[in-house]
Amino acid sequence: MAKNKNIFTAAAAALGVLTLLFAVGSFYTVDEGERGVVIRYGSLINVAEPGLHFKLPIIDSVRKISVQEQVELYRNMEAYSNDQQPAVMNLSVRYQIDSSRVDEVYRNFGTRQALIDRQVTRIVLEEAKTVLGQFNAATSIRERGRLNLEMAQAVQQSVTGPVIILGVQVEDVSFSAAYEESVEQRMLAEVAVERERQNLERERVEADIVRTRAAAEADRVRAQAQAEADSIRLRGNAEAEAIRERAASLANNPLLVELVKAERWDGKLPSTMLPNSTVPFIEANK
Repeated sequence: MAKNKNIFTAAAAALGVLTLLFAVGSFYTVDEGERGVVIRYGSLINVAEPGLHFKLPIIDSVRKISVQEQVELYRNMEAYSNDQQPAVMNLSVRYQIDSSRVDEVYRNFGTRQALIDRQVTRIVLEEAKTVLGQFNAATSIRERGRLNLEMAQAVQQSVTGPVIILGVQVEDVSFSAAYEESVEQRMLAEVAVERERQNLERERVEADIVRTRAAAEADRVRAQAQAEADSIRLRGNAEAEAIRERAASLANNPLLVELVKAERWDGKLPSTMLPNSTVPFIEANK
C-alpha cells in the first residue's frame, strides 16, 4: 500500500512538472524592434508582432529577428583612385530590415547576418571600388561630401531584397604617406596663390577707390575754380558796364565831373600851393 502511494506521488509530481513545462513553454514574448519567426517541424508558419503570444510547446520554436536600425562597419578596404593611387577606406553602412519582409529574410537567408553578408557586404565592396575609381586622389580628399553622397547613392541603388540602406558614411580614405604629404603641399600652395590673388584684388579695389576719390576731388576743385572764374567774369562785366554807363553820362553832362569832385571834397584847401596856381576842384561861374 505504501509502495503504491509512493508511485502515485511520483507520478503526480512528474505530471505537475510536465504541466508546468507545458504552461511555461506555451507562451513567448516579442519585444519592440523585433519580429518572431514561428517554426513548426522546420517550416515557417507565422511571423509574430511585438507582444505576448501562444505556441505549441516542444513542437513550435521561435526565432527572433531584429528590425531596428543597425550599423555595419567595413574596415581597411583596398581600392584605387582614378589616378591609380592605392587607397584604404573605412565605411559604415546604416541599414534596417523591412519589417514586412521578415519571412523572406528567414526563408532566403536564415539570419540577419547571413542577409548582410550576401546582400550588402558584397555590393559595398564592389561599389566602394567603383565610386572611388571615379575620383582623383586629391579630389577624394578635398570633396569628401560629394564622395559620401555618390557612395551612398551607388549602394542604395544596388542593394535589393528585404533590407533598407539608410545611409553610407565614408569614415576615412587614406593614401600613402608620401602622396598625402605631396597633396598637402599642393593644397598649401593653392591656398597661398588664392591668398595672393585676393590681396591683389583688394589692392586693385583700393586703387580704384583712391582714383575715384581723386577724380571727385579734381571735379570739385575744377567746379570751384569754374565758379570763381564765372564770378570774376560777372563782376568784370558788371564793372565794365558801370564804367560804360558812367562814361556815357560824363559825355552827356560835363558838369557831372565837377559834381563828383564837390561831393568827394572834404572842404579843406591844400596846405601848399604853387605860385599862380588855381584853387582845385571848383570853378566859379562868372
